[in-house]
Amino acid sequence: MLPLPRLLLFFFASALLCLPSLGPLSAQSTPYPREHWEEASPEAMGLERDALDKLAAYMEGDGCVIRHGRMVYRWGDPTRRGDVASACKPWISFFLFLALEEGLLESLDMPAHHYKPCLAEINAELGYKDRGILMRHFATQTSCYGVRETPGTAFDYNDWQTALFVEILFQQIYKVPPDGYDGHILLPRLTEKLQCEDSPTFYAFGPQDRPGRLAVSPRDFCRFGYLFLWGGHWHSGRILAGEHIRKLTTQPLPAALPRTRAQEAALCEGARSHGSQRIPDDQCDHGGSYSWMWWVNGVDREGRRYWCDAPDDTFAALGHKNGMRGMAVIPSLDIVFSWNNTRLGTLPESSDVLNDAFRYLCSAVKN
Repeated sequence: MLPLPRLLLFFFASALLCLPSLGPLSAQSTPYPREHWEEASPEAMGLERDALDKLAAYMEGDGCVIRHGRMVYRWGDPTRRGDVASACKPWISFFLFLALEEGLLESLDMPAHHYKPCLAEINAELGYKDRGILMRHFATQTSCYGVRETPGTAFDYNDWQTALFVEILFQQIYKVPPDGYDGHILLPRLTEKLQCEDSPTFYAFGPQDRPGRLAVSPRDFCRFGYLFLWGGHWHSGRILAGEHIRKLTTQPLPAALPRTRAQEAALCEGARSHGSQRIPDDQCDHGGSYSWMWWVNGVDREGRRYWCDAPDDTFAALGHKNGMRGMAVIPSLDIVFSWNNTRLGTLPESSDVLNDAFRYLCSAVKN
């Protein structure tokens, strides 16, 4: 029989081997933020300050960089809460998967007309195509709501469908009225658990104007990214299942999936938009890089990487032209960074604009 100290060591080592992977590994211990982010110098966390200065000068506005769980760099005012436009979409898909875990939603394949009956009645001349919209289609921008394609057959980045998604998810599935999105959904189920500092809200413009539009500070947005970096874990416990975190950020649409032809089809009476007022709405292609409302570093139809100077595992929440508002996670570098009010929207529209920001950031990593 093994001596007691060796026996205890054996059991301890065996238990470690059985533990699931919780997130990125690094030479530094990685704390979860509590009331405030722990701060450290860029140099202490393996980053070059000069390169980060170039990143800040390139982006302008407000932002911050987190590495190994520490706030290592900031520019502008990263405590300023502001609208993040379409960068709120990953927060919405988060709550879709949380509804699955809470038993509020039976399946991602639930027909949307179960919650919004008008979808079964519009577009008779198109064979009542909207009867085929499933909840998963909203979260992949393939519902084809408001355009003529059949759901699931084309990509249509469409703020009319996003508004309908928010309405069904929060009002019908969570059963919360529009003035309760913060008090019954956002705060108790997410931001209070993350101990956000700057009062994120789903009322960026007030309860009467596009409820579901998120206003959040860059440093609080980093908490959301850090949750995904660490596979849904937080120091207070698991918030979302690791399998759902992986699904949300690693399953881009097939590169071959076509973009809508943007030919108008009927919307439900009283339809509203989450942002764009164009009809039909067709804002961009997916580039093989759209995964459950996150943008990931995929490969397009021509075999080109979306952000060629960023690690392949990079994923981001992006709002407005060129992602001028947003947050990105780079698991392989143990980095989360967020920004708002940047100059990126003033530059010609191209994925290269954000790629340049990633290039400045990655150049800051020593070795």
